[in-house]
Amino acid sequence: MLTGKQRRYLRKEAHHLDPIFQIGKGGLNENMVEQLKEALEKRELIKVHILQNNMDDHKEIAEVVAKQTNGELVQLIGNIIILYKESKENKKIELP
Repeated sequence: MLTGKQRRYLRKEAHHLDPIFQIGKGGLNENMVEQLKEALEKRELIKVHILQNNMDDHKEIAEVVAKQTNGELVQLIGNIIILYKESKENKKIELP
C-alpha cells in the first residue's frame, strides 16, 4: 500500500505524462490487461484514459484495472486513471 506522501509524489511525477491507453465502449479485455502489465513493468507509472462512450462507473473501472494488473491506483481524476507498479527489472522511481 502507498502512503499519502508516496501518492503525492507519484501524482507530481505523473503530471506531465500523457495517457498511453484508452478504455472505450468495449471495456477491459485480456489483451489490454496484458499490455497494461507490460507498460507498468517498463514505465512503472502510467495514465489510462476512460473514453466518453464508456458508460461504466469510472471508479469501478479504475479499481478493476488496478486489481487485474496488480498495480496501485494512485489517483482517478475525472476520466484519467494514474497507475503505479514497482518494476522488477526497470526500476526508475524512488518513492520517498
